[in-house]
Amino acid sequence: MKESDLLISHRDGVYSVKVSGRANFEYAVPLRELAKTLDANFKCVRLDMTDCTAMDSTFMGVLSMIALKARKNNATVELLNAADHLKKLLRDLGVYKLFVFIAGDSDTNAATQWNAPEKNSSLLVAAETVTEAHEVLVEADEANAAKFDEVIKFARKDVERLKQDQ
Repeated sequence: MKESDLLISHRDGVYSVKVSGRANFEYAVPLRELAKTLDANFKCVRLDMTDCTAMDSTFMGVLSMIALKARKNNATVELLNAADHLKKLLRDLGVYKLFVFIAGDSDTNAATQWNAPEKNSSLLVAAETVTEAHEVLVEADEANAAKFDEVIKFARKDVERLKQDQ
């Protein structure tokens, strides 16, 4: 992930995120951190997907994590200018319904200050992110259990091994 591939801003209960390039597990780690910090007062997480070329399952799992938290707080997760192939990926995982899709000009330029999240995460944090993201995909749609059962098992073992190594 290049420093400018993921930018996050916050203003008046709205979190704006710019996603560029291939959104993979490296992007998922800072988004998982964002998900952890969202309190009951947030209104919206708005992701500008105009320049996003692809998403992996870990990234989509963390997006779903944010969306499920948003639902509990009567907030929304908006995906701006998501390409059809990205929408298809979300449909195939049964999580499309968690998002609001918007086409057109983004108002993410109204953000006051963009921040590039830290990209130096530990292997343990990365493994925990992969595990949690895939567990959320299964929670969101049980049909994903067959797709990700082995990934979850492997990631859990990785988490345990990394914890023992500390």
